[in-house]
Amino acid sequence: MPIGLAGAVSLREHFLNAPFDGLDRSEVLSLLAQDPPRDFEARSFRYVVTPNVDHVVRLSADPSLAPCYEAAWLSLCDSKPILVMSRLLTRGGFLHLPGSTLTEILFRTVIRPGDRIALVVASDAIAADMRVAFPDLDLAILTAPPDIDGDPAAFATCVAFVARSRTRFTFIAIGAPRSERIAFQASLDPDACGTALCIGAALEFLLGRKRRAPLWMQRTGIEWLHRLASEPHRLWRRYLLAVLPFGRLLLKEGLARLPSRRALPPRTVKS
Repeated sequence: MPIGLAGAVSLREHFLNAPFDGLDRSEVLSLLAQDPPRDFEARSFRYVVTPNVDHVVRLSADPSLAPCYEAAWLSLCDSKPILVMSRLLTRGGFLHLPGSTLTEILFRTVIRPGDRIALVVASDAIAADMRVAFPDLDLAILTAPPDIDGDPAAFATCVAFVARSRTRFTFIAIGAPRSERIAFQASLDPDACGTALCIGAALEFLLGRKRRAPLWMQRTGIEWLHRLASEPHRLWRRYLLAVLPFGRLLLKEGLARLPSRRALPPRTVKS
């Protein structure tokens, strides 16, 4: 299906009930970098999501989340297990570009001194660290109010900030599905502009507050094990509760795809 950007077409495929776009890394970075810093207001608001195992399990359990992902300008795979299964069950698999990797690339190679960038963060400490780490950027930062999930006013505050920031990029770093719900709601504002990215804990990795897994763990698909070992009290329940639902989704996807998979021509594997 076409993505809402002149000259760019993506083959969006649904896998495990989530959308994934058929672009390679160079195409994604070219799309994100092509707007000059001061021309972003010429485009309507758009946003990027990066589904992982937790996301697809949540999507399966809560259909109300589907519009938040379907309306995304780009939907990129943030999970090695999903990548591996997509290579087995689709014509070559999807691009694997985690939100933490994409965020680092943008801050190191695309965003320039003087760019106005908006951030929605989980704490004042992260906001302060970002200002110290990137003094040459014009940062607009909102520390998300507490109880976004249960307080409509707090949620509306975040939506208004994202929709009215008038920045080239907005990084929403308060976890799923809050970030995706906020981005989707902001996209309904006809005056919103710029590009938002739902990036989970990516800013904490960018700042060095959290350490990513060694490259060998990332490449072998067990980065999740490193994260679990680093934050067992926060993540054990999420990972444990995702195992069975994810297994059921894989079984259902496999049964649905295998008969037609044998008849499909090979597709170039994304890198």
